[in-house]
Amino acid sequence: MSIRVTDSCIGCGVCMNKCPFGAIKMENGKPIFLDNCTLCGSCVEACPVDAIEIEKKVVNDINLADYKNVWVFGEQRDGEISSVVYELVGEGRKLADKLNEDLCVVLYGNNLKKKAEELIKYGVHKVYLLENSKLETYNDEIYTTVVTGMIEKYKPSIILLGATTIGRSLGPRVAARIETGLTADCTGLDIDEEKGVLLQTRPAFGGNIMATIVCENHRPQMATVRPGVMKSALIKSDYKGEIITEDFDLDKLESKTRVIEIVKEMQDRVKIEEAEIIVAGGRGVGSAEKFDIIKKLADLLGGAVGATRAAVDNGWISHDHQVGQTGKTVSPKIYIACGISGAVQHLVGMKPSDIIIAINKDPQASIFNYATYGLVGDLHEIIPILINQIAEGKDFMEAAASAQS
Repeated sequence: MSIRVTDSCIGCGVCMNKCPFGAIKMENGKPIFLDNCTLCGSCVEACPVDAIEIEKKVVNDINLADYKNVWVFGEQRDGEISSVVYELVGEGRKLADKLNEDLCVVLYGNNLKKKAEELIKYGVHKVYLLENSKLETYNDEIYTTVVTGMIEKYKPSIILLGATTIGRSLGPRVAARIETGLTADCTGLDIDEEKGVLLQTRPAFGGNIMATIVCENHRPQMATVRPGVMKSALIKSDYKGEIITEDFDLDKLESKTRVIEIVKEMQDRVKIEEAEIIVAGGRGVGSAEKFDIIKKLADLLGGAVGATRAAVDNGWISHDHQVGQTGKTVSPKIYIACGISGAVQHLVGMKPSDIIIAINKDPQASIFNYATYGLVGDLHEIIPILINQIAEGKDFMEAAASAQS
C-alpha cells in the first residue's frame, strides 16, 4: 500500500500534527511521508479536506519466473562470520539443489575477501561481496537500502537470515521495502517440489502446533531461522565458486542514526547456542540454590547451563539460559535434561540435539519419549553420583550406569 496526496490539499499541517509516529513533514506547503510511516490512517481521518488517500497496489504484479537462486545473508560482527550463516548455508544448499538453482551469500563489511573465499568452500556458488567502511558496523538504514538494491538487481527467489538481533531487525525492514512476506523464527524449511515454493515451518500458538507458511504470490520468499536449528554445512575443500565484487555508491546514502559505541557483554561461561554439551534444569530442580548442582555438572563436563521457562519464571536462573519456544534453540552433541517434563514448548528448542539424556523421577514423563537414554530417579540423588564418578575418571555413560543402578 502507499499514500497519495490529492490536489485538494490546502497545506494546513493538521496531518503532521496528528501523526502519532512523527512520520510526516511539510515541504513547500505539502505533506511528505517518511520511511517510518506505518500506514495507520491517522492522517486520513484528520485531514479536513479529505486530501489524503491510502492506495492498495495490485497483488502479484511481478513475474515470478524472473526470480531465481537461494540467498543467505552473511551476517558478520567484527569481521567474523556468525555461526548461524554456516547453518543457513547447509540448509540453503538442500533448497537450491531441489530447485536446481544457485546458492549465494551476500556479504557486507570491510576487509572480508578471505572470509568470502572461505564461504565458497562450504558449497556456495557465488558470494556477492561489498566492502566499505560504512558497512563495517551494522546500521539498519544503510543495510536495508543496500540489501534492497541488491534484490532489485539480481532478483533472488529465496532469502534466508538468522533470527539474531541483526536478522530480526533487517529482515522485516527489507520485506516491507520490497513488499513481500517474511516468516520469522523458522525451525524447518523445505521445497514444495510440485509448486516450487518455499515451505516455511515455525511453532505457533505457544508452540502447540507447527504451522507451515508459503508465500506464493510475492518474491523473494523471506525467512529468518533460529540459530542452532539447522546443521552447519560441511567444508568441500575442492569446491569452485565465484566471488562477485559489488560497487555501491554509499556516499549518497544518508542515515538518521550512527553507531557511537559498541558495548560487549562479558561472559564467563560457554555460550549456550554454541555449546557441545548442555545440562538443563526444569521445575523439578526445586529452587535457585538447588540449581548449583546443575551448574556443577555442566562445569565438570565443560558445557553450558540450560533451563526451562518454568525455572526462569521462578527466578532460579536468568533468561539467557532459557531453551525453548520463548528462549533459544540449541543443537549440542549431548543435552542432559534434569527435572524436565518434556513440554512441547521446551522440546522445540532442544530436539535437534544429537543425544538427549533425561533424568526424571516420573517414569511417565514425556521427555522419555524423545530421550536417547533415560535415568528414572531423583536428580538430586543421581547427579551427585554422576559428579563423583566422572571426577574419578569414568566417562559419562559409565557414570550414568552406576547412577541408575
